Amino acid sequence: MTYQESRSLFEKIFSNSLSENEIREVLVDLYNRGETAEEIAGAMEVMKNHSLKVVVDEEFRDKLFDNCGTGGDKSGSFNISTTVAFVLAGAGLYMAKHGNRSITSKSGSGDVLEKLGLNFNLSPIQHSLMIQEAKFTFMFAPNHHPAMKQIMPIRKSIPHRTIFNILGPLTSPADVKKQLIGVFDPSFIGKITSALKILGTKSATVVSSRDGLDEVAISDITHFNTLKNGKISEGEIDPEAYGIKKAPFEAIKGGDADRNAEILLGVLDGSIKDAKRDIVLLNSAVALYTDGVARDIKEGIEIARETIDSGKAKRQFDLIINLSQKI
Repeated sequence: MTYQESRSLFEKIFSNSLSENEIREVLVDLYNRGETAEEIAGAMEVMKNHSLKVVVDEEFRDKLFDNCGTGGDKSGSFNISTTVAFVLAGAGLYMAKHGNRSITSKSGSGDVLEKLGLNFNLSPIQHSLMIQEAKFTFMFAPNHHPAMKQIMPIRKSIPHRTIFNILGPLTSPADVKKQLIGVFDPSFIGKITSALKILGTKSATVVSSRDGLDEVAISDITHFNTLKNGKISEGEIDPEAYGIKKAPFEAIKGGDADRNAEILLGVLDGSIKDAKRDIVLLNSAVALYTDGVARDIKEGIEIARETIDSGKAKRQFDLIINLSQKI
């Protein structure tokens, strides 16, 4: 399908103009032949158009950043991208984080943030104020994508992933133009980067590690594409090239929401200094480079390290939690 054909088809899906069987056939067919960048872009556009938007003042719109993964890597890691988001806010980025509860893991971003006391059941205006005053908000996906309620039962009736497993990180209600996105399958790196380009994303890095993590890994090489100024480049990240010691999957394992909340706080307050901190530093560095705050990944690591060691990350976290409860 072309981009326009995909838009037309998904408009019918989100407008409830197709039967459940017809929608199921579409999703299975896309999976069987492999979704193209144009098809992903068309679906992205329609899903965003049907979302409950968060609109910030014009001076903040081009500054918004999101970092999240597709999930599905089944690694059992702690909430890496959520921890990174607080580091990035502490470093000065305006984080409009989009996420959900656990689907394939023990603790999704919504689960751990709820455990940490973040109030994310906010109105669009309150979300906008959170971004402007605390440089962070969490947009809980079910609150912003009401049309997905009719699609979820169909998704669950299909025994394999669908295009909606890919669309989550791509359909921000705040329409962010800068992103770090992790994907569970390296074959989607190029497709997703091209889809982002079609829809005018300003700057993005799409990553997938050789060992299947939808983050920048410290256990193996990570493949990536970067989109900047309309141009796509590709490369690899070797953690050891940046002074990060390689560590096995087990070193970044998490648990339930309680355990992952402990890990997140331990990284932010500096009491955790092992592989869990290292993977947060590396992913933060790639995000800082993507945003343009850091000239390269090496400088990004130094900025992230200073943000944690100076206490800025933890102070920003405290501000975010407190404001969300009072706003």
